[in-house]
Order: sequence, then structure tokens, then C-alpha cells
Amino acid sequence: MQVHLKKYTLPLKHTFSISRESHDFQDTIIASLTLNGKTGYGEATSNPYYKITVESMMDEINAISTEIKGFDFTSPEIFHSFLVKKGLSNFAICALDLAAHDLYGKLQGKPLYKIWDTNIENYPTTNYTIGIAHIDVMLTKMKEMPWPIYKIKLGTSDDVAIVRELRKHTDAIFRIDANCAWTAEETIHNAPLLKELGVEFLEQPLKADDWSGMEEVMHHSVLPVIADESCIVEPDVEKCALHFSGINIKLTKCGGLTPALRMIKRGKALGIKVMVGCMTESTVGISAIAQLIPQLDYVDMDGALLLKSDIATGVQIASDGKVIFPNLAGSGVQLLD
Repeated sequence: MQVHLKKYTLPLKHTFSISRESHDFQDTIIASLTLNGKTGYGEATSNPYYKITVESMMDEINAISTEIKGFDFTSPEIFHSFLVKKGLSNFAICALDLAAHDLYGKLQGKPLYKIWDTNIENYPTTNYTIGIAHIDVMLTKMKEMPWPIYKIKLGTSDDVAIVRELRKHTDAIFRIDANCAWTAEETIHNAPLLKELGVEFLEQPLKADDWSGMEEVMHHSVLPVIADESCIVEPDVEKCALHFSGINIKLTKCGGLTPALRMIKRGKALGIKVMVGCMTESTVGISAIAQLIPQLDYVDMDGALLLKSDIATGVQIASDGKVIFPNLAGSGVQLLD
């Protein structure tokens, strides 16, 4: 099995800001796995919060490239176990795991959602993310992209006022993501005000390790709260089920589709809502996420919509949020160059 790695710097349509950082470009790695004339593609983005760079992922993967070449590939799950035993970071594993799933589907001649025996007739609509900015900039972004659901990034001293102003210009559902910027007291205070403004849920308002604060929020917030930074890997699902209404699974953080499928199953068994989110991936990563949507309550897969230019074809998202699946097996991905 041949492995090939390539770095891309993805230009964003607008500066993207959250409570802890801003950027105009997103570095990403595309991993390709080729076997028997078929090629699968996977992706993982760099992330300063988790101290992951494209170069660090490339070094990890190149260090075991000879072993990958000699690997007897029979299923993505067995390949994933091999990568875990090699001690790769979850981000590097994600790039290879997504490529392995895409390759496996292409070898089988089926899209992944069919291999998993799921039906794409019913699925949640992705939100479209509006990063922190001056209110006029946020409004311009909303007018530029009319959408049924917006995720609003917050973490300022005027968060409720921002939502109140945005609400004047749209009837869309709002989801609020504070990216760890609030305290428990702020969350409990803001929740009823935001609920009146049509907010559906709050995502990760508190710091990732503030479990006592989240327990307080869980008992007093009038809005559901979804874990993101608190839910990274599979064991986190159990703990989050005691402190949150649901979880947001990121493929890059957990290590790809293989563990994400198990996290979805466990979350549902525990009776919590399950969401899968993106990390501003290109269509390569978004197409992998799209294969999961029949299994989800919520989805945030707008990464490719935030880009000025893309690097691949695959699953498309129409202006009404409808997902268009290509007539191609695996994740349905092909690189443009």
C-alpha cells in the first residue's frame, strides 16, 4: 500500500476568529493511500490549541511509511489499530484513517454510508459558522450566506448584545459556541436570555477541565450544553454524559472515523445528543464527516464553505443545507490536482 502526503494552505473567505485565536489561512495535510489501482484520501488540519502542525504529522507518518507500504490492508479498523500501536498522534491517525476508509469503500465499490447500512434520506442540516468580529462584519457574513442554522462564536464582554443584534436580521436557528470563554455563573445567567433569542444550545462554554462548573451548569442552565473541548477521545464520552446534554466529536481529535463510530454508538447508548464537528477542513475531510450524518442529531460540517478555494471534489452542500452525495464510492473524494 503506497502512502503519499501533501501539505496545503487553505485560504479562508474571511478572517476566522474564536475566543482564543484568529487566522486567515488553514494549514492541512492530505494523506493518500493507494492499493490495487484505487486511491483513498484523508485529511487532518493543523491546530495550535492542540500543538499540532502539518510538519509534525508528516514526520510521524513518514517515520512508519515503510511499514505502511508493507501492511496487509484488509479493513480500516485493523489498520487503525496498527496506527494506534505505533503511537501516532490522533491528528496523524485521522488523516490516515480517513484515507483508509475512503480506500476501503472504493475497493468495495460502495460509499461508506452504505457499508455502514445507513440511509441518507434523513439527516440533520449543518450549521454555518460566524466567527467573532465587529457586529457589522458578522452581519455581512450572514447576509452573504443566508442559512437555516448559524453557529455564533462568542467570548466577548458583550455576547448577549451581539446575539440580540444578529437576531434582528434573521429567523435562523442560533447555536452558541463560547470555546471555553465563560464561567459557570456567566453561562447560567446568559442561558435564559439566549433562549429567548432563539438559541438552540450552548457549546463548550467553560474550560475543558472545569467539571465542577459544568456540573453546576448542568443543573441550572435552561439551555442544553454540548461538550467539545471536553470530549476528545473515546473514554471522554462517559464522563461528558454526566456533565453535558451531548457531545461534539471531532475526527481530528479522536483519531478518525473508526473511533468516531464507536463514540457515536456509545453516546446514543448513554442517551445524550451526538454531533460531529469540523476543523475547517477542505472537501476531503468534510466528505468523510458527511458519511456519518444519518447517525447524528446535529452536524457542523461547514469547513469547505468557509474556504476561498477548495482542493477537492466530493460531497457538496447546497444553499439550503441539502447534502449532495457524488456517484463515487468511499467518501466520494477526488483531489483537483
